[in-house]
Amino acid sequence: MTWNAHLLRWIELPTAALAVDLSRDGRTLYAACHDGVYRVDSENGENERVATHESWTSGVCVVDGENEDPVVVSSGYDGALLFTDPRDGRTIRRIQAHGFWSWQLAHSPDRRLVASVTGQYLCGSYDYKPRPSAEPTVRVFDARSGALVRELELLSPVLSVAFDPEGKRVAAGNLMGDVRVWDIESGAELAAWTTPSFTGWGIIKGHYYTGGVYSLAFSPDGGDLYLAGMGTTRDPAAGNGRQLWQRFAWRESPPVKRDETHEGESGQGLMETLRFHPSEPYFVMAGRIQKGEWNVALFDRESGAKRASFSTETRVTDAVFSPGGERLFLAGAVNQNGPLPEGGYRKYGRIGVYALPGPVREL
Repeated sequence: MTWNAHLLRWIELPTAALAVDLSRDGRTLYAACHDGVYRVDSENGENERVATHESWTSGVCVVDGENEDPVVVSSGYDGALLFTDPRDGRTIRRIQAHGFWSWQLAHSPDRRLVASVTGQYLCGSYDYKPRPSAEPTVRVFDARSGALVRELELLSPVLSVAFDPEGKRVAAGNLMGDVRVWDIESGAELAAWTTPSFTGWGIIKGHYYTGGVYSLAFSPDGGDLYLAGMGTTRDPAAGNGRQLWQRFAWRESPPVKRDETHEGESGQGLMETLRFHPSEPYFVMAGRIQKGEWNVALFDRESGAKRASFSTETRVTDAVFSPGGERLFLAGAVNQNGPLPEGGYRKYGRIGVYALPGPVREL
């Protein structure tokens, strides 16, 4: 079935967008791009850079600062968190959160906490399994003060992080398919398991591990944790693993896999983001397509069935719904294709603004 989501506009940005977040009013987007954080008007596409890191910007969150004024927190490959006043681009504070890259940044539902994950893939044994990081790989910060709230350990590199709907728990996933859930207040580990489905061992172009859990999302009731990435392949560089999500009942002991991408409902490619609709019973998964018909698909939350799909003909790195769910924003990039004949370079960052159809039952 083809999803009749209506493309309203493509917004062009100078460089690739790796992450995106939305203001509470649903109009202003903030995109973490190679060359900094851009404030973007979702209606007319006007944009302005408001913050820069010393390297690529990898994550962005709109949080509540003092007096409930919005603050933009961004993470980068410089390992820093920048707290920026979006009105004038003033840097409120800079925190050196990690000694290596921040792979992903997330905020709690109440926008009072942010979590960042890190870790470099360094071989730690004869079979190339990664060695532990020299620093904690999951860090949780107070979004208002910047104070460190909790440090947590997961085998490096940690690629994804998510808060539960109550903002009391945080989950993280790594290259090797290890997943952990912790209580933030106490630091207690609540769940731990490994799924090998997302990790590939290259034997064609090189011997190394690749892949990993690229995105995490708790179900709206908090009882399940959904993982997204790419299915295993012997040639990871080709990106031809299965477009994969998995659903785990994380409170079970041990956690139980309840469902995953159904047979015949996917092509090949790396899935980089998974997000739940704020009111309708479905989630969206998106990423890169290597072979198949779609790189964005809608799945029923309970049955796991693919209800609809489409191709953006771009790479999608992140997605966010408007507060009411009537808009879907997809951030990513197209090929840069080298310099332009007249000089300079083509803008290759993209944000797609889609108007969604009615309730999922009508699809």
